[in-house]
Amino acid sequence: MLLDETTCAPPTARVAMVGGGQLARMTHRAAIDYGIDLHVLATSTEDPAVTAGANYTLGPADDATLLRQLAAGADVVTFDHELVPLDVLSSMAEQGSVIRPGAQALMLGCDKLFARAALSDLGELSIPVPAFASVFSTSDVTAFAGKHGWPVVLKARSGGYDGRGVVIVGNEAEAREVLSGHQPGEEARWVVEEHLDIVAEFAILTARSPSGMMATYPPIGTLQVDGICRELVIPADLPEEIVRQGALWARSVIQGFDATGIVAVEFFVTRDGRLLLNEFALRPHNSGHITFEACATSQFHQHLRAILDWPLGETALVRPAATVNLIADSSTMDIAACLPHALAVKDVYVHLYQKAPRPGRKIGHVTALADSTTEALELAREATRRFFP
Repeated sequence: MLLDETTCAPPTARVAMVGGGQLARMTHRAAIDYGIDLHVLATSTEDPAVTAGANYTLGPADDATLLRQLAAGADVVTFDHELVPLDVLSSMAEQGSVIRPGAQALMLGCDKLFARAALSDLGELSIPVPAFASVFSTSDVTAFAGKHGWPVVLKARSGGYDGRGVVIVGNEAEAREVLSGHQPGEEARWVVEEHLDIVAEFAILTARSPSGMMATYPPIGTLQVDGICRELVIPADLPEEIVRQGALWARSVIQGFDATGIVAVEFFVTRDGRLLLNEFALRPHNSGHITFEACATSQFHQHLRAILDWPLGETALVRPAATVNLIADSSTMDIAACLPHALAVKDVYVHLYQKAPRPGRKIGHVTALADSTTEALELAREATRRFFP
């Protein structure tokens, strides 16, 4: 007896995501839960989202023709990185494509100089940021250091991530070496900032939908080493007033720039008691990986709900949690052999990105739940150590 032919139910929505990295991979996982057809613009068939089974198109993220083709088959276009042509996105939006977040909001994550200037010039809502200046030459750096002292921090105006594009320089010669490729008359490609004595860093994750719904997660403490996020804890161990102020600033900027989707806003707390806004990510963010197990709704599910203007999910903490990023120390790591040993640690959840290991590359993360963040961090660290026998 032959079974009757059946057809699959149509997807609840079609979402295009520019980028096929681990953020797209985890968004694909959330899309499966909601019956969403996620189509990514990837650079390789080895990109994490592609190996996880997402539909894909191959090509560069700055290809205007590909971006328009991607948008034509989607209800909404979103992003897993900021390396996108804002002028093309603006033109697409004018022609009817739904881009979330929009090009104006994306400027906050794409251009550090724009973000610094915008935040320090908001009138009554002016938000404190580290002292900064645009850089055209070595003399600009030395003049800034004359006011704020050496060392200073040079940050690439765009394109920097995971420690790339951030350099601490201690004198004029070191600054000259960093700026050696800058040509006379060229637009500033670097921003110089004061070097801070930082005692804590944390992120505020907030989702906002086009209709104005907003949902904010508990504060997430972050530990950075050499510019790379190594560990997370939720909730962050911070004074209530600092968390309240950070959340207020984050929500104010998100509303002011009409941002949609998940927005991660990172803050510094300095030894002299200053709370400073560091930077933005207008997409799912490394700090939000911990929400998969720690919160009622993960940042990836929430991002999809927000950009589709669906009701936002509950952000309440399930249990205190900690996450340790799994960063390769060699290209010969035997991840498959080590995984069972890591999974033997209680209350631990392992997420692997299917990225070929090489020194300094994020290849996964480990999250642990416990009765306290201290206990959770001990568990996550122990599981992570078992990948490095």
